Amino acid sequence: MTRIVLASSGLFLVFFLVVHLLGLLLASINPILFELYASELHSASWVILCEFVLVAVAFTHILLTFKKVINNIQNGNTANLVSRRKDFLAIFAARLQPIGGALLLTFLFIHLRQLRFPRPPDGSELSTLQHLLSSQVNSGFYIMGVLALFLHLFHGIESSQRSLGFLTPLNSSLIRTLGRSFSFIISAGFVLVTALLSGLLTNS
Repeated sequence: MTRIVLASSGLFLVFFLVVHLLGLLLASINPILFELYASELHSASWVILCEFVLVAVAFTHILLTFKKVINNIQNGNTANLVSRRKDFLAIFAARLQPIGGALLLTFLFIHLRQLRFPRPPDGSELSTLQHLLSSQVNSGFYIMGVLALFLHLFHGIESSQRSLGFLTPLNSSLIRTLGRSFSFIISAGFVLVTALLSGLLTNS
């Protein structure tokens, strides 16, 4: 049951990532429409409820992940996380999950502190984000966050399918390919948005 909740909470957070990325892509394509979208979203009465649900799901995912890591350590599973395949990147991503998760959590706290507490006034969401990313330190930090996200997704998507019972010998290759492709596309999308909003591409 714990594995199912962990996998389900992770997939819910992946869904949020997709929605978040689409909003950021809108900022890169149509800034005016993005500001209207951001203003309408922040003024909606249901947003606070959604944020509470998101926090609850994220907290559940983090808590269960810590529990899984501790169980793996106690059972001596840390040295052989991906023993069935000679896949360097899969092994690396699996072994880096505790560290990568901690990095993502640190990134999340800093990200929320910069852009959510306090939230930029209506009409200045994009300019605030651009000003933040104009700093090479901040943009580099965000790129590192995306790298940690990529490794987390690279391992987590396949792992979630196994935990939910969807991964079988017949479809494992397909699910693995789709999951890894999705991880790359989402991560590349965030890198692209970061580069565009920081002015790295427009100034080159």
